[in-house]
Amino acid sequence: MKLSETEKKWYAIYTKPRWEKKVDSILLRKGINSWCPLQRVQRQWSDRKKVIEEPLFKSYVFVKINEAERLEVLTTDGALNFVYYLGKPAVIKDEEIEIIKKYLLEEDTKIEVLSVEGYKEKMKVKVSHGVFMNNEGTVVRGGKKKVFVQLESLGQVMIVEFPVEYLAPSSKPI
Repeated sequence: MKLSETEKKWYAIYTKPRWEKKVDSILLRKGINSWCPLQRVQRQWSDRKKVIEEPLFKSYVFVKINEAERLEVLTTDGALNFVYYLGKPAVIKDEEIEIIKKYLLEEDTKIEVLSVEGYKEKMKVKVSHGVFMNNEGTVVRGGKKKVFVQLESLGQVMIVEFPVEYLAPSSKPI
């Protein structure tokens, strides 16, 4: 077996709508390293408020697999396909997964995820505090507290809300 066939990398898979937790559970039972990032969100019903855990990325689950495990992932009930980037399954950097995991561990985190389509890049900024410290982001919409951090391998934008004083203009040109 080649080294590349045994080397495990993170990939994103599309799931059926509202199947993220189910697919994650099935993959874990199959022995596949799977992760469905969840965040706690308060929801209002007519008679009460409730804090629930919902997937951070709608219709996405992350898997750390080698080439030989790809078919096993695709034959999982609820899994539709890998997320492709430039004609190949998109490889997610370990650092990107770790940043999301660290941020979700922080108290009172709030992340909103939007598709990058339709947004235009404006100003590069550098985060000067917290787990995103020294990471660069692109502000793509006006706002006093929001920075959009693009996970390029996913084609997604993660909107992270934190105080303006945590941001500084980037020294890198656009």
